[in-house]
Amino acid sequence: MEWNAETLQYLSQCFLHTLSPQPEPRRRAESSLSEAADRPNYGLAVLRLVAEPSVDEQIRQAAAVNFKNHLKARWVPSNDPNAGSTFSPILDPEKDQIKALIVSLMLSSTSRVQSQLSEALAVIGKHDFPKSWPTLLPELISNLQKAAQSSDYASINGILGTANSIFKKFRYQYKTNDLFIDLKYCLDNFAAPLLEIFLKTASLIDSTAAAPGGGSLATLRPLFESQRLCCRIFFSLNFQELPEFFEDHMREWMGEFRKYLTTNYPSLESSSDGLALVDELRAAVCENISLYMEKNEEEFQGYLNEFASAVWSLLTNVSQSSSRDKLAVTAMKFLTTVSTSVHHTLFAAEGVLPQICQSIVIPNVRLRDEDEELFEMNYIEFIRRDMEGSDLDTRRRIACELLKGIATNYKKQVTDIVSVQIQNLLSSFATNPSANWKDKDCAIYLVVSLATKKAGGTSVSTDLVDVQSFFLSVIVPELQSQDVNGFPMLKAGSLKFFTTFRGLIQKPVAFQLFPDLVRFLGAESNVVHSYAASCIEKLLLVKDEGGKARYTSADITPFVPALMNNLFNALKFPESEENQYIMKCILRVLAVADISSEIAGPCIVGLTSILNEVCKNPKNPIFNHYLFESVAILVRRACERDGSLITAFEASLFPSLQTILATDVTEFLPYAFQLLAQLVELNKPPISPSYMQIFVLLLSPDSWRRSSNVPALVRLLQAFLQKAPHEVNQEGRLTQVLGIFNMLVSSGSTDEQGFYVLNTVIENLEYGVISPYMGNIWNVLFMRLQNNRTVKFQKSLVIFMSLFLVKHGAQNLVDTMNAVQANIFLVILEQFWIPNLKLITGAIELKLTAVASTRLICESPVLLDVAAARVWGKMLDSIVTLLSRPEQDRVEEEPEMPDIAENVGYTATFVKLYNAGKKEDDPLTDVKDPKQFLVASLAKLSAVTPGRYPQVINENLEPANQTALLQLCTTYNCQIV
Repeated sequence: MEWNAETLQYLSQCFLHTLSPQPEPRRRAESSLSEAADRPNYGLAVLRLVAEPSVDEQIRQAAAVNFKNHLKARWVPSNDPNAGSTFSPILDPEKDQIKALIVSLMLSSTSRVQSQLSEALAVIGKHDFPKSWPTLLPELISNLQKAAQSSDYASINGILGTANSIFKKFRYQYKTNDLFIDLKYCLDNFAAPLLEIFLKTASLIDSTAAAPGGGSLATLRPLFESQRLCCRIFFSLNFQELPEFFEDHMREWMGEFRKYLTTNYPSLESSSDGLALVDELRAAVCENISLYMEKNEEEFQGYLNEFASAVWSLLTNVSQSSSRDKLAVTAMKFLTTVSTSVHHTLFAAEGVLPQICQSIVIPNVRLRDEDEELFEMNYIEFIRRDMEGSDLDTRRRIACELLKGIATNYKKQVTDIVSVQIQNLLSSFATNPSANWKDKDCAIYLVVSLATKKAGGTSVSTDLVDVQSFFLSVIVPELQSQDVNGFPMLKAGSLKFFTTFRGLIQKPVAFQLFPDLVRFLGAESNVVHSYAASCIEKLLLVKDEGGKARYTSADITPFVPALMNNLFNALKFPESEENQYIMKCILRVLAVADISSEIAGPCIVGLTSILNEVCKNPKNPIFNHYLFESVAILVRRACERDGSLITAFEASLFPSLQTILATDVTEFLPYAFQLLAQLVELNKPPISPSYMQIFVLLLSPDSWRRSSNVPALVRLLQAFLQKAPHEVNQEGRLTQVLGIFNMLVSSGSTDEQGFYVLNTVIENLEYGVISPYMGNIWNVLFMRLQNNRTVKFQKSLVIFMSLFLVKHGAQNLVDTMNAVQANIFLVILEQFWIPNLKLITGAIELKLTAVASTRLICESPVLLDVAAARVWGKMLDSIVTLLSRPEQDRVEEEPEMPDIAENVGYTATFVKLYNAGKKEDDPLTDVKDPKQFLVASLAKLSAVTPGRYPQVINENLEPANQTALLQLCTTYNCQIV
């Protein structure tokens, strides 16, 4: 794209039309720009348009956004097949010109355009800086020094903002040589100019604040923004370790940091905008001193006392306004870090702990108007923070984390102080419950948040209160309140307490409240009915000593009709139509309760009705997963109890499943195939015509194009192969099935699935049916073995050959393989089967391969020939290794490299339905112990030709395996003679 007057005019018109409120001109303009973007030098032309002062500001801003997005898509085009369409990359000559122009253009732009160009520059920097863009940092520093001389803070902040973006890569990255080379380069060049501008700006802030009137917001805003950016760059450059330059100049940095925490700026703090500006700088300072406290404690300790004191006094004066949350949270995080360090003695002084509790913790734990608003307006976010612990950056949680931090060294003092506070809060509530309900909420929150979890388990404990008596006196009255809608936040807190301490509440006490929990499912508050559902669901998971479930089907079955009715009704509340907590509770109840036909009927109707709704627009993947699991467990448990229900389930489910298949609901296809597999397996042959229609669809190559569908389709195909083996051998279906096997086994990402299909064919079809196809099957497998041998493929092939042998005999195995190529069986045995046998894992697989290998050496004429004695011995050596050594001593898994090309067209992931899973079949139910089978077979074989086999064993088995074999013979009282 040439840069001339016509191009300027054309692009200006296009960007003007992209701002049109009319859809038609807007779409035309977007389409024209999309086409133009494929032409060389398009990005350069747009950048020049952005720099053209004669063009309207709005058009230049639209062009700047387009330029930034153009670079994001094309500077380094994505190789990710999930990213949708791929873009032609920007060529190197154009890249060089863009890099030569962008810094100066950014600095001369208006603030809105500047912010877009700064982001665009960061996109380039992410890929090219510093190695492929060595001129960037010198250019930024030179411009920074020029701007500093004239106190041009628009340019200074543009440069610092850009530096902040490109230095962010030094945070949170693993330490590598390349990272440290880049970091050293940045430190050597930028650390000194950064300190210089930081101190210059500090001096300007001091003189402006000291002047009469203390300086206006307009004057001070760019200065405070500059200091905040310097603090963020400080954080990035110090994140990996303490650089020498910063250690040498720690006094200057820390002196300024402390000043911003202790100085008031009345001219700014009198307005909300000005206060936010100061708070942002203070929060950035708190993050920096927390970083030093965590990573450079020894070097920082000289400054610690004054910072602890400054942060403490700052916290006692920070109001409860949500606009000041970030400052409050970062400040409390700093004190928490100090409390768990060797400098925790700062908290030991007389009166410090009570003051922290009263002045900092309790005020920050109390409910605020913002919390009530979130509770009512966005229940999902409220629960995410409150119940699921994503609230680490909220005042409530971090205040409790501060207490926990202090308690690591002063547990008794903290426990005593907080226990008294809790009693005071409850006494306050008792004097006027309706006015002081927040005090009770605060008391409950403190007990729940300060509970300690046992490592790795779900059990919790607390020293603050006696859980049983607190539950009875404080929580039970709330749960037994007849008004499920009164004081909903207090009800939610009480349900959360019950859920948290469920393991400590005695069964008779908890069980008495079960009808109340069922009642609370009818509460109008989304949080309350979600917490009631979560409480029931978690109670049903409680285990007693020895892992026995505390609440059994006998306990809950009497409540099930009312419980299920209330759960389904709760899904009708506004905004709870896809409430994952309720659906998870439905799933858990169906897993525990006795599923009679009276319960199964309404449940399947309710679940399919919900399924039909979510098919229209799948939004919540967690809810949808629990929904399909609920259907699967209902079908499984109800039909296990009463096989006649299958017809009713099919009548309810088939229309929904057919809708998913017919309308191609991508997200639900894997689920639908798994449910269909479950239904096929529950049927008795012959399979009905409606299923056979699905079988025809299943055999179409189109069905297998999406890799996300493959495991579920294989699962369904296996079900048909097991339940309809005769139908498989009609109308050319077996050829189609083997075509699917061939396609799957040829790819490294689906070869295991291919073997699942093949193994099911071998298990369920007569030898006469499959023998004409065996030559082709071996050809496919040998070709793959030759061209792309992976550990996973080798293990699968050993398992397949073993299964073929136990189902159709050793002679058929040898003959079909040798028919492909003369004597190939012995070659495969020696070079492949023997060395890979020891890699087999899994109880059924281990038994199958050990028994098959034993039968091979004890029954196959090929191996019983005297000439094959060495191969016989090596095979036995491998069998003994497999049976006598633990898995970790014989298996070295090589990491499989994923084949990226296989995922083209990938749209959704396969999620396995636990409750619709395939039962693992044991093809050798008559063999109980493969070790006994081995030595008994060897004893029988050796008795025919005494003296022959001890010599072969002595010559070919490793000494450790000879010893192991002898021990097995002794254990099972068998002799090899």
